[in-house]
Amino acid sequence: MSKLRDKTHIVLYTLLAAFLALIVFEWGMNFNGVSQGGALAGKVNGVPIEYRQYEEVYQNLQESFRRSAPQMDMTDDIENDLRDRAWNILVDQVLLEKQFEKFGITVSDSEVLAAVESDNPPAIISQNFRNPETGEIDRAALEAARQNPENADIWPRVEEIIRGELMVGKLERILQATVQVTDREVQELMDRRLAAYSASFLTLPYEAAGDDSLYPVKASEIEAYYEQHKSMFRQDPTRSAEYVLFQLTPTNRDSMDVKLELERLVADFAATDDDSSFVSLQSDQPDAVGLTRTRADFSPAAAEEIFSSRNLKVGTVIGPVADRGAYRLVKITGISSSDPVARASHILVSKESADLARTILRQARSGEDFSALAREHSIDTGSAIQGGDLGWFRKGAMVPAFEQAVFNAANGAIVGPIETQFGLHIIKITGKAQKSITASEVVRNIRPSDQTYEAERRKAAEFQMAAEDGGFQEAIMASGLSALPTGEFTKRSMVPGIGYNNQVTQFAFSSRKGAVSDIIDTENGFVIMTITDRNDTGYSRLQGDLQSQIEDLLRQQKKGEALEATLAEAYAASGNDLAAAAKTLAGATLTSKADIRFSRQQNIDPYIMEAISVLQPGQASSPVETTDGRAIIALQGKTYPGDPDLEAELKSLRPQLQQAKTRQVIDEYFQAERATATIEDNR
Repeated sequence: MSKLRDKTHIVLYTLLAAFLALIVFEWGMNFNGVSQGGALAGKVNGVPIEYRQYEEVYQNLQESFRRSAPQMDMTDDIENDLRDRAWNILVDQVLLEKQFEKFGITVSDSEVLAAVESDNPPAIISQNFRNPETGEIDRAALEAARQNPENADIWPRVEEIIRGELMVGKLERILQATVQVTDREVQELMDRRLAAYSASFLTLPYEAAGDDSLYPVKASEIEAYYEQHKSMFRQDPTRSAEYVLFQLTPTNRDSMDVKLELERLVADFAATDDDSSFVSLQSDQPDAVGLTRTRADFSPAAAEEIFSSRNLKVGTVIGPVADRGAYRLVKITGISSSDPVARASHILVSKESADLARTILRQARSGEDFSALAREHSIDTGSAIQGGDLGWFRKGAMVPAFEQAVFNAANGAIVGPIETQFGLHIIKITGKAQKSITASEVVRNIRPSDQTYEAERRKAAEFQMAAEDGGFQEAIMASGLSALPTGEFTKRSMVPGIGYNNQVTQFAFSSRKGAVSDIIDTENGFVIMTITDRNDTGYSRLQGDLQSQIEDLLRQQKKGEALEATLAEAYAASGNDLAAAAKTLAGATLTSKADIRFSRQQNIDPYIMEAISVLQPGQASSPVETTDGRAIIALQGKTYPGDPDLEAELKSLRPQLQQAKTRQVIDEYFQAERATATIEDNR
């Protein structure tokens, strides 16, 4: 109770700051359509949003982020996310206020007071003044906080938050009144939760309709589909660009400098009795103290250097050891046995290539170079370039079938083919170990030096001047460099190949086509960019991938129509007998299943499941769409296992469905409002 009593002295600035991290809307801003003369971040249906308002909400979100994650850096990605959230908060508030005006929703001061004094007060009160032991609001603490002189300026803001919550509640109740739940809907929900079905379904895949050439799609059909469904292709304004990256990669000299720095620390690291302070001061990983390590925690080369070292004994320092873009000093404080770890190489082929897998296995076992076979045949390109080497790993790191094959085989064995969800594996076990160390580590990441940084920046500056003077493409040809395309990106999307970068976004959306950027700093180096396309139409253009996607969709629709006719004809000719119809259709599959339930994972096409739900026992569907083609479904029976009280179930499900439909109606309502709103984003 002492903690609760402390709230009698609470300052509401702290309470409000904490609550703003939880609420959806920042209340108390004035969106009356009249700008106070400040720079505009944008407009929503003509209502101006001033940049100061946007920045205020952004700063609130930023402060909330820093409180909740004090150890995380504010990266470009995080900043962009917070800025988008701030913008969306303001857009939603303008749209909400439009609804309040439309429905004449207001909340009086007396309503705010009544809400505060009620047994179920607004969230900002309930979350801060409810006694967790009794569940009651501590009225004395609440009143003391209200009367505290330090809260005189902030309490009106708390009241505005409460007023906003009450107004939203009124709007929700208005929309809720439009929601109706029918008996049929409740019955369908109960069936999805409790019913078990038995059914047969005759499926015919798209392949059975014949070659694509039988279903030509005209350009006019593609254009008509695009125009008829244009709302599906709405998008924010986009830009496309090309860029040259001057990559900041550490040189051999940079690597050697880091190694020499660590060599000078070896004696002091070995002599110190305070590893924690030494590591905290000297390491890029300041908490790398008293760690238990196996070979699986290092690159193969580093693991070999550490675990095969003659100096592997307590008290010694091993290193500097090169490991995954860093150098390590490893001070051994303990050596013990561990759970087994293993090292393996593999060759992965598709499940359809079983003959090839067996051939590779024979070749490998007969002595052919496993690394060469991996580079030639493996579809795991990441490991193939390493000769199939996967490095060291512990149990739990690989999928079960692969892991079992490795840890059950002897070192040096070649096993397979092993089937997993990725394909067929031929595996060579190249190491087994059961030794671990306890160690403290000084880790220094190998980074580009100042000299490397300046050298690359000079190269970027020379290219930038040449591109501005003579043209981007001409500078490319003269320099022998390669330009990388970005594809389309929006103001708030990741730029392919670069990531989130405010400099790129600012340049791209404020420059003409053909413009050349200044030097842009990115995480990987320096970028010089030129704009190759601008699309401010608000829609994806009918070209390239989109055109191909629509063409494929229309061709599939035509195939589906042909399959529907074929299925219906065969079913009718067989006297409405699925088994007889199946025998007449090439490529058709007849499946019968019992105990089909929506409440458990089923290996059944979701379209077929939906068709089952609307059938009555003894009834068959007309041909329906499936993921891979078309099907006819016949329902044989429907039961309720466990003999539940169906009337009681129906009664309990109705309010649940009412609540779910209310939330759906509200969400869809505001999605529609946002979709039809005129939103100008000038950030």
